[in-house]
This record gives sequence, C-alpha cells and structure tokens, in this order.
Amino acid sequence: MKELPDNTDAVRLGLNTFGDVHADTHGNPVSHAETIRGLVEQAVLADRVGLDYFGIGEHHTADMPLSAPDVVLAAIAARTTRIHLGSAVTVLSSDDPVRVFQRYSTLDALSRGRAEVILGRGSSTESFPLFGFDLADYEELFDEKVDLFARLLEEKPVTWSGRMRPDLDGQDVVPHTAGGLPTWIGVGGSPESVLRTARYGMSLMLAIIGGPAQRFRPLAELFRQALDRLEMPPRPIGVHSPGHIADTDEAAREELFPHYLEVLTRVGRIRGFPPPTRATFDHEVEHGAWYVGAPETVAHKIVATIRTLGATRFDLKYGLGQLTQESLLRNIELYGTRVAPLVRELLAAEKP
Repeated sequence: MKELPDNTDAVRLGLNTFGDVHADTHGNPVSHAETIRGLVEQAVLADRVGLDYFGIGEHHTADMPLSAPDVVLAAIAARTTRIHLGSAVTVLSSDDPVRVFQRYSTLDALSRGRAEVILGRGSSTESFPLFGFDLADYEELFDEKVDLFARLLEEKPVTWSGRMRPDLDGQDVVPHTAGGLPTWIGVGGSPESVLRTARYGMSLMLAIIGGPAQRFRPLAELFRQALDRLEMPPRPIGVHSPGHIADTDEAAREELFPHYLEVLTRVGRIRGFPPPTRATFDHEVEHGAWYVGAPETVAHKIVATIRTLGATRFDLKYGLGQLTQESLLRNIELYGTRVAPLVRELLAAEKP
C-alpha cells in the first residue's frame, strides 16, 4: 500500500463535497448536469490554489446527485496537475470491492498516481435498496467487503471466499497501479471501526460532524495503540468536518445558516433529530465541529483540532444546500490562499 505522510511537517489540507445542487444568482436550483459541471470547476480551482485533496462523497438523491464520483473525478484529473483525488466516502457495503478497486486504480492511472479512496459503511443508506441490499446485513456487508478490498490492495492474484459475493480463485484484478492505492476508512465514532482500520493497516479518517473535536481524542489514541500492538507502522489520521469560509465571520455565518437550517430540519425529520435552531448553529460554530468564519478564524480552529487529535490531514466538507457557485468558489479560494498557508505557518511555529 502506498505510504502517506504521517507527520505534521507534511500536514495535508483538502476539500470534501457531497455535490449538493447549488443555486443560480437568483437563488433558484440549477440542474443536476450544471451542478456536476460546476463541481469540476470547483476542483480545478482547488488545484490552482494549492490544496492537497479533493474528495466527492457518494450519494443517490435528487439534492445530492453525485452517484458516480469516480466519473467526475476522472474529468477533474484531466484538468488538474497536482491535487490528489478520491472519494469522501465510497459506500463499500452496497458496492462491489473488485469494481471499486478497478475504478480507482483506473483513476490512479489517469491522474498519474494521485488517486485515493475513503471507504465507509454509509450513514446515508439510500444505496442499499437501490442496489438490492438488505439493511439487516449492514455490518456483515462491510466486514466482508473491506476484507476483500484489503486483499485487492496487495495487487496479487486473489483467492478469497465469503457469503455476500462470489468467491475468487487466483484472480488477477486489473489495472495494477504504479505505486499502490492509498486507502482510508471513514469512522464516525465506533471503536470497533477504529480497530478494524488498524488491523488492515489502512489510514483513519474521523468524520466529526457535531460536538467538539476532543471527543474523538480517545479514538485517535486507540488507533495509535492498536497499530503499536499489532507491530504495524504508524498510519495517518485525518479529520472530515463541515464548514464555510467567507471574508468575515458574520458573512460566513449569514451565508450558511439558512442552508444549515433547511438541510438539518429535513434530515432530522427522517432520522429523528431535534429541529436545529440559530442557537445550536452558533454553538457548533463556536465550540463544535462546524468550521465557519473568516480565514483566520477557521485556520486557528483547524490548528486546534490537529493539535488535539495528532491529525496529519484536515478535509473541510464545504457546500450545503443551495449555496451559489460564486459562494462555493470564494470558499475554495479563501481556503487555499489564506487558510492553508496560515495553518501551515502556525504548525511550523510550534516546532522546536
């Protein structure tokens, strides 16, 4: 498996998006096609301003129509030169590990070694009925498929058997990569998932979408301890959290809040969450997992999170509801030109 940096000298700052349908200048939602084309332009800008990673999360809904992230990432690869590209996350439980490996190893070839993949069980489960999987098998599906995926990463003929997909007998799965496919597992708070990630020698991506980052410190420590007990080399720890950057703290909050309110109210009805309020929004911005504000505000909060968890990567999940393309592009520009340099400067200043 390709090695990734695991020290703060090489802290990596990336972007993740779920591809929410954005709005035009009049506040009207644009088409799915225009949303996807706009996403490519966002990634091209992320590359130009020097960010390290651009990830697309798999979703299958009308408001998030990014059902084939690897296809969009291939288009992005053709128009960028240095930024790493991958998923955020790939719902492995409702997909086939062989096809996932083949798609991302193909992306690795097209991007000249810039592909990565983040695997997850899927907090949004619309893909399960879509592809004929039973949610009662939620845990077993992921356990079995991640086991096969780990074998595929060795890029040798695979002999494997399981219950949820056909067996493989000495099968060579192509295309091969030039230097391996960096693989992460997205974890939302389960110690069992952290231990699984360590057991397979994959990197850990902590999805922190609510509450203070220090709640996840025990999981980061558990991961490091598990790798040590298994006598495995250190692996990177990353953080995925939502946010929005504008020229001032007030502008960032006012731009994002209406979309926060609409999206979380709708999701809450489905999942049984209490309805959000302005007070809960402000609390998350000031003390929780939402990185919203001017560049200096967001940079200092990212540095605090990296310090707390010993993380070596931070991915800002940008875009929520029907923000405009102009607002999304400004968010990316500020993140790359002002937040990222300040984060690196602050971390470098701490070193003896």
